Amino acid sequence: MSKVIIKIVSVLLITFGTSLKAQDLNYDFVVAADASGDFVKIQDAIMAIPDFRKAETRIFIKNGTYKEKLILPASKTNVTFIGEERENVILTYDDFASKHNAFGEEKGTTGSSSFFVFGSNFTANNITFENSSGPVGQAVAVRVDGNNAHFENCKFLGFQDTLYVHGRDAKQYYKNCYIEGTTDFIFGWSQAIFENCEIYSKEGGQYITAASTEEGEPYGLVFINCKLTGDAPKNSVYLGRPWRDYAQTVFINCNMGAHIKSEGWHNWSKPEAEQTTFYAEYNSTGVGASQNRVSWAQLLSEEEASKFTRTKLREE
Repeated sequence: MSKVIIKIVSVLLITFGTSLKAQDLNYDFVVAADASGDFVKIQDAIMAIPDFRKAETRIFIKNGTYKEKLILPASKTNVTFIGEERENVILTYDDFASKHNAFGEEKGTTGSSSFFVFGSNFTANNITFENSSGPVGQAVAVRVDGNNAHFENCKFLGFQDTLYVHGRDAKQYYKNCYIEGTTDFIFGWSQAIFENCEIYSKEGGQYITAASTEEGEPYGLVFINCKLTGDAPKNSVYLGRPWRDYAQTVFINCNMGAHIKSEGWHNWSKPEAEQTTFYAEYNSTGVGASQNRVSWAQLLSEEEASKFTRTKLREE
């Protein structure tokens, strides 16, 4: 009788494809570099998710360094990554734009990405995302295309072009995150909100953002209650420059370090963009805050700034 029961339990486990450990912890899958989970590789866990699943799929990632070039396909929706500890769950790869592929062609900025997020409603908590190639030009840690992406208590490590908020019309939210880089290290088309984040400018760079907001969008990059820090020299870093002419970038209640240039913004040698960009601040504090910004940037009133809250922006 006992042998029959054991056999039935074994069949059920195989049928439902979920380990007892993942079940007990309320996760669908566990990824562990030491082979103590359901998968050793994160990409294998991603591909095990049924396409276009409507329910959330929760993947727990144990401490470890996972060197993988990751893709979350558009068919993998409502996926959540939960890291064991932010400092010790590291998803990394080392491609860069000028690196050659198997055909001898340059990978380009997009091809350099360590992690591509195409699936909608992706969430990540307690994870470090890294491009480990070093100061070799454009090298993206994460490119996010999927709508309603949500990153909380995550780190994004790199140099130039660290975080590519790529999805047109896509909305993204970053809370309590650390993002570092040198040049244009937060850039792209998406409508992205950064709340209570640390934005760290590494020595050797000059620009934090390079928005390419499309004409007619309600907003582009919005930083709320963030702290701008870094080891870049004093008065050496711009808040942003317009990758495209309708770039929108706003800083609300942010503390700015001494590395921020007093003029604040750069036109990317495109004087015409001064007429079409929307660069603005409200209640900036710290040594890097200044009343001497370029004439074509705006200082918002309290009423104007009041619309830049997560709730109101998500309703746009």
